Amino acid sequence: MPKLKTKSGAKKRFRLTAKGKVRMNQANKQHGMIKRTNKQIRNQRGTTIMAESDAKVVRKFLPYG
Repeated sequence: MPKLKTKSGAKKRFRLTAKGKVRMNQANKQHGMIKRTNKQIRNQRGTTIMAESDAKVVRKFLPYG
């Protein structure tokens, strides 16, 4: 069998944890932060775990993750 190719876009945006969950950057944090509350900015630091229903799709793009 040939090697499977990883989707380049997914490779740049997602990582898998040791247990196989998908870790991603927080949404809604790229621009326009002046109109967001301090609480929202504070809670959106770092990364988050993706919902399992969405993670199933992303795992197909990262075959050797």
